[in-house]
Amino acid sequence: MADIQQRPGVNGQPAPDIAGLLVGKIGQRRPPQSPPAAADPRPAAPAAPAGPAGPEAVPRLAGLPGQLPVGWEVIEDLQGRVSETLSRRDPDRLMAEDDRRALARSLVTSEVADWATKYAHGNAPLTAEQEAAIGTAVFNSMYRGGRLQSLLDEDGVEDVMVDGLRAHVEYHDRPRRTIEKVADSHNELIGWVNRMARLSGHGERALTQATPMVGFRMQDGSRVTASLLTSRPSVVIRKHRIRQHGIAELVQWGSINPLLERFLVACVQAKLNILVVGDMGAGKTSLLRALGREIPPAERLVTLESDRELYLDEPGPKPGPLTYAFEARQSNGEVRAGERAGEVTIADMFPTALRYNATRVIVGEVRSTEIVPMLQAMSAGGSGSMCTLHVRRPHAIISRLVQLCTEAGTATDAAHHLIASSIDVVVYLTYLDETAIGGVKHRFVSHVYEVHDVVGEGGRPTTTELFAPQAGEIRALYKNMPSFIDELERTGQFLRQWLTGNQGGWPAPLKTVSPR
Repeated sequence: MADIQQRPGVNGQPAPDIAGLLVGKIGQRRPPQSPPAAADPRPAAPAAPAGPAGPEAVPRLAGLPGQLPVGWEVIEDLQGRVSETLSRRDPDRLMAEDDRRALARSLVTSEVADWATKYAHGNAPLTAEQEAAIGTAVFNSMYRGGRLQSLLDEDGVEDVMVDGLRAHVEYHDRPRRTIEKVADSHNELIGWVNRMARLSGHGERALTQATPMVGFRMQDGSRVTASLLTSRPSVVIRKHRIRQHGIAELVQWGSINPLLERFLVACVQAKLNILVVGDMGAGKTSLLRALGREIPPAERLVTLESDRELYLDEPGPKPGPLTYAFEARQSNGEVRAGERAGEVTIADMFPTALRYNATRVIVGEVRSTEIVPMLQAMSAGGSGSMCTLHVRRPHAIISRLVQLCTEAGTATDAAHHLIASSIDVVVYLTYLDETAIGGVKHRFVSHVYEVHDVVGEGGRPTTTELFAPQAGEIRALYKNMPSFIDELERTGQFLRQWLTGNQGGWPAPLKTVSPR
């Protein structure tokens, strides 16, 4: 270790202190913004599985933090009064949004105080805390998540899944929780979806019989998907607990180790094309966002997303590239000449995005025909571009890419060559959920592959495992030297000795409940 600390870097620059990173110094750069799922201590013993719960054991929304001493109809009535007063004060909406919200808060406080005085004439007077809770609920109804906001505000929430009137809440560090009633009727739930869509700026996205599926993001960045095609109206809210993190936080949270951090940063700096893959919920977007923040500030970046999740155009922990963030648009439900009116897909945005003369392109998630323009952009000069792809198992990565290419109309042989000429590195994230047995959710890199050219007539791209599970460790450990090691060293961010010097371990064992 001491020998490596004293080695000079490339091009006369000092080499990063990988030995210091491996003993934990990297974690001192910035404090984490969210508690790490992978670093949470394991309980002394798994929680005993709960037996079947009767209806009386299922909590209602009023039993959550921020519970209200009055029914939701009172909140809606107060919200209507405040909205009416606000419209009279600013009928043409000329006020800046922050000023309008500040005025709304003041009106809410005044309206709730007047109402509470009248309420006390025939009821027990409300405490200051209760009045404040009512005021918060009124403001949330106007500008935030309304009746569901108390769920979204709970610590550790990752997903809120509403099925009719009942909600199921997923946490990163404990089992799922069921809430009996989050709306009084299905129409109220549909109204909530459409109100949130309007507040998000996506007025064209409404949940109706003509458009029975909608998706949008709330103003706090949470992603909402809703549908009328299920047996009851359903809503799934994916909450982004972390938005401004960098790659150092991924080390602190146990998603990558210091060697992988240096390797991936060098890959970004060397302008290699990177594909981030994994199962649903594995943390692909979080890793892609962190890698995007390692792009040098002198470059130009275009991001293409169906729903905004990367936020690379917002200020981050350090200066980033000039970024143009494109977001797809859903149809308004009309169909004209066989096409959905108003719809703009990621594939539709590619031609315009490439005219921005970006040095790199990042696609938040490749799901369909956009795979072909993405790969073409990578192979035709878009060095350093990145995207994510949903793949259940590491061995299925190439097959999944080929499947999407052929569905987009590309012949299989052509798809093989396009993939081989486009992608340099594939990073696979594993998702291990142990909340049901008393543990936590673990998200970590388990495989890193290098993609090579097609071998033989009618062959397919070959891959080499650069990092993979070994010797009982289910997380990624160094396995093979990449062919592009010279490119990594030229960045001044990496030395090949770090791979061969037995420095690629993880700082601490993965604390799992189930045997590995």
